Amino acid sequence: MIIFVLVLKKAQLKFLKSYTFLVTGIVLFSFLVAGCRTNKYVPEKEYLLSKVTIRIDNKTIDKNTLKTYQKQKPNTRIFGFWKFHLGLYNLSSKKKENNWLKRIGEAPVIYDPFLTEKTRQEFERFMHNKGYYNAVVKDSTLLMTNRKAEVYYSIISNQPYQIHSYETVIKDDSLRKELGKQDNESLIKPNSLFDSDLLGSETQRLLRKLQNDGYYKATKNIFYYEADSTKKGHGVDLKMVIEKESLGDTINGVSKMNHERYTFRNFYYLNEIDIQSTLFSDNGVVDNTKKDTLWIGHHCFVYKGKRRLKTDLLMNANHLADKGYYSSELVDRTYNEYFALRLFKLVNIRFVETGQNDAQGNPMLDCYIQLTPGMSQSYSASIEGTNSLGNFGIAGNLGYQHKNLFRGGEIFDLQFLAATQKQSYGVGDSATTFNSVETGVDAKITVPKFIAPFFKSNFFQYSTPQTFFNISYNYQKRPDYTRTIARSAFGYQWKSSDYTTHRVNLLDINLVKMFALDSAFLSRIENLYIRSSYIDHSITAFNYAYTYSTQTQKKSDYVVLKYNIETAGNVLYAINQALNRSKFISEGGTINQYHIFNTPFAQYVKFDLEYRKGWMDWKYNGIAIRAFGGAAFAYGNSDQIPFERKYFSGGANGIRAWPIRTLGPGSYRSNPNEFPNQSGDIKLEANAEYRFKIIDPLEGAFFFDMGNIWSVRDNRQGAEFKLNKFYKEIALGTGFGLRYDFSYVILRLDLGVKMHDPSLIEGARWISPGDYFKKGNVNLVFGIGYPF
Repeated sequence: MIIFVLVLKKAQLKFLKSYTFLVTGIVLFSFLVAGCRTNKYVPEKEYLLSKVTIRIDNKTIDKNTLKTYQKQKPNTRIFGFWKFHLGLYNLSSKKKENNWLKRIGEAPVIYDPFLTEKTRQEFERFMHNKGYYNAVVKDSTLLMTNRKAEVYYSIISNQPYQIHSYETVIKDDSLRKELGKQDNESLIKPNSLFDSDLLGSETQRLLRKLQNDGYYKATKNIFYYEADSTKKGHGVDLKMVIEKESLGDTINGVSKMNHERYTFRNFYYLNEIDIQSTLFSDNGVVDNTKKDTLWIGHHCFVYKGKRRLKTDLLMNANHLADKGYYSSELVDRTYNEYFALRLFKLVNIRFVETGQNDAQGNPMLDCYIQLTPGMSQSYSASIEGTNSLGNFGIAGNLGYQHKNLFRGGEIFDLQFLAATQKQSYGVGDSATTFNSVETGVDAKITVPKFIAPFFKSNFFQYSTPQTFFNISYNYQKRPDYTRTIARSAFGYQWKSSDYTTHRVNLLDINLVKMFALDSAFLSRIENLYIRSSYIDHSITAFNYAYTYSTQTQKKSDYVVLKYNIETAGNVLYAINQALNRSKFISEGGTINQYHIFNTPFAQYVKFDLEYRKGWMDWKYNGIAIRAFGGAAFAYGNSDQIPFERKYFSGGANGIRAWPIRTLGPGSYRSNPNEFPNQSGDIKLEANAEYRFKIIDPLEGAFFFDMGNIWSVRDNRQGAEFKLNKFYKEIALGTGFGLRYDFSYVILRLDLGVKMHDPSLIEGARWISPGDYFKKGNVNLVFGIGYPF
C-alpha cells in the first residue's frame, strides 16, 4: 500500500502567524456550543437528566462499580463539566431528522422515573450480592424550574452477613484427592463477607484447576453452595458441594459417575488444507482419502503434495501434551504459539473422544489441529512527507517479507530506505540551506526457536523464543558531517507471560565512519569534550530490554513498564589488557585508547526506565501519563558516549514546545546559527495528556510536558548535570493537539507552547502568558500515532 502525505511549508508558517485567529475561533466556537439551550430538544413537560449523585455510608463499596448498574446516566461531559456533544446536537436544525450535527452529537438524556426505580432495584440487588441483605436504598428527584432533573440515591448498608464457617463436600471420589487437601489458595475465608461474587470467583478458580489437570468434561454445573443463616447474628454456615459427572436422566433418576482425567492418543495436523473444505467424515474422524500422511510417534501430519512446513515447527508449537493430560491452559498457549508464528490466518483445535483408555485406565482424546495457511510472501512500498524543525522533505521505503524462508517458519525482512530533506537553519544573514540525504538497507531473519549451545528448549516455559539475525548499512549526509553506520546483531526474544516480553542482544556491533565534517562545526567543538563523540569508532554492545504492557486496545486502560540496560567494550578492553596491546592517543587528544580494526572502540554502560499509564475506558475522555529516566556513563576506553547512543529531547514524542534536538543540555544555549543537534548523557522526562473526542474520528488533547537532558562531562556552560541545580533546568511546556483516527493509523498535530525555558538566564526563565505565542515560544509538530 502506498500512502501519500502532502504537507506544505507555507501552510505551517501561515498557521503560526495566524495563531490568534485560530485560538479566537476555538474560543468563540466553544462559547457558541456551551451557550446553546440545553433543553432545546427536551419535550414539553419532560426534564433533562442533569446530574446523578450516589451517597453511600460504606467506603468499602466502590462507587465506580455501582455506576455500572446505573440504568440512566446524564449526558457525557469533557473536562468534567462541559457537555460538549450535547451542545453539538443542540446546534442542529429541528427541520432535519438526519442532520450531521445530530449524528456527531449526543441526544439529550430525558429523565425517566421508571429507569430511576430500576436503578434503585439494581443497587439494592448489588448490595445483597455483596452480603448487605439489610441494606436500604432510597432515591429522590429534584425537578427544577429550568426543566432539569437531578437524581439522588442514598444507600445505608447496615450490618452485613459474614461467613462463620466454611467446608467443602466432595461427592466425586476421583476429585477428592485433587481438591480434598488443604487449599491455601481458597478465596473464601472465615469472617469474610457473604459475597456472591466471591463465591462465583471461587467456583471459577476450582473449575480452572480441574480443567487444567485433565478433567476435560468438568463444568461449573457440578458446583453449588448450601448456606445456613438461621443462627443468631449475621453469621452464615457455608458449604460447597462438588457433584459427580451427570450422564443424563434414566428410569431410576439421574445417572452419575466419577469424573475422569483425559490423556491424548494422537495429534493430527492439517495445515495444507483449506479450512472451508470437508475435513471430517460424519463420525468426526479425518477422511484421509486422496491425502498424504506422515507419522512421527503419536503425531500425524496430513497434507497434499509437498509439505510446506517442517514437522518439528508444528510439534514445537503444540504444548497440549506438556503435562501428559488435557489442560485448558495449554490449549490457550498452543493457540498463541501458532498465531505468533504469523503463518496462519486461522487456527482451530478440536478434540474427539476415542472410546479407548491408556495403560492407567484414563480415557483418551484425539486432537485435530486445523491450520489455514496465510500469505507467505509480501511486498510493501510507502512514500511520506517528513517534517523536522519546519523543514520538509520526502522519504520512501521499499520492503519485502518472506514468512517461511526455509520451511521452518523463518521470517525474512528486507527494507530499503531513501530520504532527502531541504533544511534551513540560522537567522538573518547567517541563514543556511542544506539538502540532507539518508539511504540505507536492513536485512533481518527471525527463527522461531532458540539457537544456542546452552539451555534446553524447556527452559522457556511460557512461549517459544525467537532467535534473530540482523545486518544493516546506513549512509547519512548532514550539514555538520557525513557518516556511515554498518551494523550486525544477534539475539533472542521471548515472552514469559501474556504481558511480559524479554529481548537480549548478545552481540550488537556497530562500525561508524565519519566523513566531511564541517570546518565551522569542528572549530566550535574543537576544545570541547563532545569532540570525541564525532570520530570514527566501533561499538560492540550487549543489551537487554524488558517490557511489561497491558496495552492491547486504544480504548482500554493500560500500564506499560520498560527498562533497558546496555554495556559495550568491556570484553574487548579486557582482552587488550591481557595481551598488553598498545594504546593510541584519541583524536580529541583527551585519552589513550585501544583500537580494533584500526578504530577505537567505545566503552560505556547505559540504562533507562519508562513508565506509562492510561485511563481510556471512558466514552469520550481519557488520560495518559508517562515518565522516563535514563543515564549513560563512559569509562575505560572512552571519555564520551558515542553520538548515536546519546539522549535527545524535544519533537513530536518529547517536550513538544521545543523542536527536536534543540532542548538542552541543561541550561546551555546554543548559537541560533548552528544546526540543531543537542544531545546528552542523562535524560529526565514526564508527560501528561487529557484526550477527548471532538467529532468522530477527530480527537483533541491538552498536554503538559516537562524534562531536559544533561551531560555527565561537558565544558559547555550549563551543560553538566548538577544535583544542586538540575531541578532549576527543567523545561516546561503545554499545548493543544488534534488527532485524526484512520483506524489503521493516527495522524497527529500538536501545538506546543513554552512555559519555562532553562536556556534563559536565571530569574527570567518563566515565560509570561502574554508572550506564549511569540515567535520562538511556540512549536508545531506532526506525528504518527499517539506520543505515548
